[in-house]
Amino acid sequence: MAAPADLAGVQVLAFDIFGTVVDWHGSIVRELQELYPEVDGDAFARAWRAGYQPAMARVRSGELGWTRIDELHRLILDQILPPFGLAHLDEAARRHLNRVWHRLDPWPDSVAGLTRLKARYTLCTLSNGNLGLLTNMAKRAGLPWDCVLSAEVFRAYKPDPATYLGVANVFDLAPAQVMLVAAHHDDLAGARACGLRTAYIERPLEFGAGHPKEVAPRPGNDLHCASLLALADRLGC
Repeated sequence: MAAPADLAGVQVLAFDIFGTVVDWHGSIVRELQELYPEVDGDAFARAWRAGYQPAMARVRSGELGWTRIDELHRLILDQILPPFGLAHLDEAARRHLNRVWHRLDPWPDSVAGLTRLKARYTLCTLSNGNLGLLTNMAKRAGLPWDCVLSAEVFRAYKPDPATYLGVANVFDLAPAQVMLVAAHHDDLAGARACGLRTAYIERPLEFGAGHPKEVAPRPGNDLHCASLLALADRLGC
């Protein structure tokens, strides 16, 4: 099977990571159950993630200077520990827990899907996660990236155009030769506004089985797929 004719020019697939390639919610819940079984892992994971956009907004507004996601995750963590009864954690325990984001597990289809796609396309990350985090995650999870790119490289958080256009610039390509693959419509809309092609991946359990996410197709995306294996099918890999 060949890729759709109108996508024949795509050379690079850039991937959102949190929620698209790795299961942040399930991974955090599992680790909390092992370390602190008295804590509601589902609520803790969602509270931690809820602080993500507001923390990045502080950087975008200039309230904070450039701050990596590792440090933003730590700011959020320190805020949510007391309400969950974990204010007593010492520095070593806080640092270890904060690095759970480096240890996120891939969705079951991710490694096999990426491996198939890699046979035809150059694969890179395009995540707000910092370079060390993304590299450690890939090493542990076996994610076969050709290149690790991050908001850290461009000193801008998605959906800043500098991130999407930055990928095209890195590979000396036109924006339409890059496809963003993501499970978040706002991310895809930002990429589309910069001229990138877009593929939506359904991740209905991103926020856990108790909080299913609506994943119906929306106009504008070039592809809508149930998994990365389905994306490989659609692209003829």
